Amino acid sequence: MTHSVQSVVLDKTGTITQGKPVVTDIIQTGSVGERQLLKIAAAMEAKSEHPLADAIMEKAKEEKVSVPATEEFEAVPGKGIQAKLNGKWYYAGNLRLMEEKGIDCSESKRQMEQLAEDGKTPLLFADEKEVIGIIGAADIVKPTSAQAIRELKKLGIEVIMLTGDNKRTAAAIQRQLGIDTVIAEVLPQDKEREVAKLQSEGRKVAMVGDGMNDAPALARADVGIAIGAGTDVAIESADIVLMKNDLLDVVTAIGLSKAVIRNIKENLFWAFFYNACGIPLAAGVFYTAFGWKLSPMFGAAAMSLSSFFVVMNALRLRFFHVLKKPEESQNADPHLSAAGNTQKTGDVCSANPSYSTESAAEAEGCGTQNSRKMVMKIDGMMCSHCQAAVTKALNKVPGVTARVSLEDNAAYIQASENADVEQMKEAVEDAGYEVVGIEEKAG
Repeated sequence: MTHSVQSVVLDKTGTITQGKPVVTDIIQTGSVGERQLLKIAAAMEAKSEHPLADAIMEKAKEEKVSVPATEEFEAVPGKGIQAKLNGKWYYAGNLRLMEEKGIDCSESKRQMEQLAEDGKTPLLFADEKEVIGIIGAADIVKPTSAQAIRELKKLGIEVIMLTGDNKRTAAAIQRQLGIDTVIAEVLPQDKEREVAKLQSEGRKVAMVGDGMNDAPALARADVGIAIGAGTDVAIESADIVLMKNDLLDVVTAIGLSKAVIRNIKENLFWAFFYNACGIPLAAGVFYTAFGWKLSPMFGAAAMSLSSFFVVMNALRLRFFHVLKKPEESQNADPHLSAAGNTQKTGDVCSANPSYSTESAAEAEGCGTQNSRKMVMKIDGMMCSHCQAAVTKALNKVPGVTARVSLEDNAAYIQASENADVEQMKEAVEDAGYEVVGIEEKAG
């Protein structure tokens, strides 16, 4: 049960961080030029499913680098990848892979250490003879991760981070977020073993993760908590699934669990205390000695009163305060009605338009010449609660009314001419979901 959790183990990529690193450094160390290095790297990473691969592909696209096809490709779990390009083998990964392939990395270690000190993940690239370059990437920490970790520590829970990154990179994240313990350079198959090791020390462990590699650890932990935007395997392996991609919900889940267990204990205490006093009195145990007796009418009333107090005590859970981000604690936009979908300004309709879930172009207009129609594609929505959260977030943006379709994973938006698109995007992301695209439709 989460009320007795002593340690929370957090996966780094996609849990503490956004899981979408960006390329920050391209360092050539061999005879290959920077552009050629990026070309080789993109060709190798084209078939990889690692988040760093997406960052390199995005950088190649940004630099307009053509990406040739590889002749062979193989992933080496926990170490990197290898691929054949133009009849020549290339390797990409960490030091362990290079050592395994007999590549000398002594001259590259200083540069790798510097990248790691800066909190970046260094990725080595080599041909069959030497290291040809290093690409550094940084994964952005989620805005609420630091607050969530602080709140967990306030609850007296040890926060542990598991990561496959090298120790220097992990230490940089640890310093930034104030994490108690970091276990770095962990292979995917070893995460479950690390959780088991903590349990063998007598600790109650909660594991928080989102990826396929986290599934065994989630199943092993006393409480497995999956991020809602994670893989299906992780969600199926977990005991608790968070609807938002937000670590603050971990704090809420643990806090609510503590409140529920405390409430149960209170109710049990008063129920046993009441019965311990009332039953002997009703049975006449004290009548001979003290002349005490209990009228059946009074006993029935007392029993009803006891039930009333137990129910009212349980209803106090309605006042449990969900931990919110600072910006969520502010008052709602004054232009919005209590229902959250009616505008009082003259910029857009007075109520949400009847949008079709098939196409925003089919939506009925608001009768305003200056209004705009947009379709916002959103990732991470899983249920009606997610749909309601996104709808509420968008309708808080001045000049915006929105209808969210869970089936399409999209929001159909009617906005005033001066409505801020970036503010709409930030509103959705602050609610814990990811905007993957915004398309503006002709009026």
